[in-house]
Amino acid sequence: MRTEISKAAILTEALPYIKKFSGITVVIKYGGAALVNEEIKETVIKDIALMKFVGFKPVIIHGGGKDINKALEAVGIEPKFKDGLRVTDEPTMEIVQQVLAGKINKNIVSELCLQGVKAVGLCGKDASFMQVKKTMPNGNDIGLVGEVTNVDTSLIETLVNNDFVPVISSIGVDELGQSYNVNADYAAVAVAGALKAHKLVFITDVPGILTDVKDPDSVISEIDVDNVQHLIDDGTVNGGMIPKVQCCVAGVEAGVNNVHILDGRIAHCLLLEIFTNKGIGTLIKNREAI
Repeated sequence: MRTEISKAAILTEALPYIKKFSGITVVIKYGGAALVNEEIKETVIKDIALMKFVGFKPVIIHGGGKDINKALEAVGIEPKFKDGLRVTDEPTMEIVQQVLAGKINKNIVSELCLQGVKAVGLCGKDASFMQVKKTMPNGNDIGLVGEVTNVDTSLIETLVNNDFVPVISSIGVDELGQSYNVNADYAAVAVAGALKAHKLVFITDVPGILTDVKDPDSVISEIDVDNVQHLIDDGTVNGGMIPKVQCCVAGVEAGVNNVHILDGRIAHCLLLEIFTNKGIGTLIKNREAI
C-alpha cells in the first residue's frame, strides 16, 4: 500500500506542471549516453511519449557522434576533429548522412511509434527547411560543416499541428542543395528559436552546471541567463562545459524561455526535471520565464 500511495503522491506533484505546461512546444536535443545505452534510451523514449500524451508538443533533434565514428572506422576512415567539430570531407559526409538520417533517425522514430506516438523522421534537406552556410571556425576549412542561417518552420509546424512528433537529424543544406554536417546542439538552438519554443532541453552526459566539478551533487538547479557569464569568468564553468553553457545561452538569446541541461545517464531524466519540484539538472532562464 505504501508503494501505491507513493506513486499517487508523485502523480499529484506532477499535476501542477502538467497544467502549467500543457500545450507548449519543447525542443529536445537527444544525445550522449541516452542515445546509446539501451536501458536509458527506453526511459527517454517513454518520457517523451508521456509528455506528448499529457499535452506537450515535443520536437526532437538528435546527433550520433559515436555511431558515426564506428561507421567511419568500419570503412577505414579515421574520424578527425578540429575545435570540437568533425572534419567532414565528402566521403565522411556520405557516412554522416547515412548514419544520422538513416539508422539513428529511423530507430528513434520506430521506438516512439512503438509507444503509440506518431513520429516522423526528417533532416534539414526535407523541404530545405534547415538552410546553412559553410562554417570556417577560426579561419580553418573543416569541410562540409554548416552553420544554420535559416529555419523554415512550416513543415515542422504542419506535423506538430497534426499530432505528429518530428524527429530531426542535424543535416543542413545550402542554396545549391549540398548536404552539410551541423552541430546538433546549435541545430537545436536554431530550431527552438525559430519555433519560439517555450523549452529547450539538452540531454547530455553531465549532471548540469556544477559549483564544484569534483562534486556531482553541487548542481546549480536554476540560474538567470544574465548570471551565466560570471560563472565562466570566475572559472566555475570551464573546459568542455564552456561551449555547452554558451549553447544554452544562445538558446535563450534566440527567444527560448527556459533551457535545461539534463544528465542523460539518469533514467527518466526528462520527467524528473520537468514534473518534479526539485528537478535534477540546471535550468537557465530569461527574466520573464515562467
